[in-house]
Amino acid sequence: MNKTSLNDSELLSLYIGGNEEAFEELLNRHKDRVFTTIYLIVKDRYTAEDLMQEAFIKAIRTIKSGRYNEEGKFLPWILRIAHNLSIDHFRKSKRYPMIVMEDGSSVFNTLDFSESSIEEEHIKQDTYNLLKAYIKDLPDSQREVLVMRHYMKMSFQEIADATDVSINTALGRMRYALINLRKKFEQTQNAYDKNLYKK
Repeated sequence: MNKTSLNDSELLSLYIGGNEEAFEELLNRHKDRVFTTIYLIVKDRYTAEDLMQEAFIKAIRTIKSGRYNEEGKFLPWILRIAHNLSIDHFRKSKRYPMIVMEDGSSVFNTLDFSESSIEEEHIKQDTYNLLKAYIKDLPDSQREVLVMRHYMKMSFQEIADATDVSINTALGRMRYALINLRKKFEQTQNAYDKNLYKK
């Protein structure tokens, strides 16, 4: 049987049935797209190759464990795995960036810091932790655009390409991410004020 003539769903069925060559055909068919998706984000060939291998290994484990339920839509699924691994790579290796709000100010200007340098450092650390928590709470689409833009220094065109959306959509997600962060920090500031000045 010529496997190149089979669609992804048929190849997956063969692979689940024990035909190892079927997955090799899936790998050869989609590895370039997966590599490109990762490379657009990490911008390093060696890292991209490592993460591509990791993505396919993760796919194999998921399929072999019987947890694959994407109804034959293998390419979007493997691209999503690759995309998530690329974002996780940055989260694990680096801290979050200084986020600049829509008005050009840093999130750290949202909260007033004490004059004391030791206390200021403590508050800054607390604010970093708050920022990480607030970023984590953002909707996935907003969070990834924010991290790509502010930390990975990707242009909106690169973000649009990597996430497979239009530039306008990428810009919109960024705008909503910043609005949501601003709201959260303002709520935090209000909570601090109430605690400080309560009678």
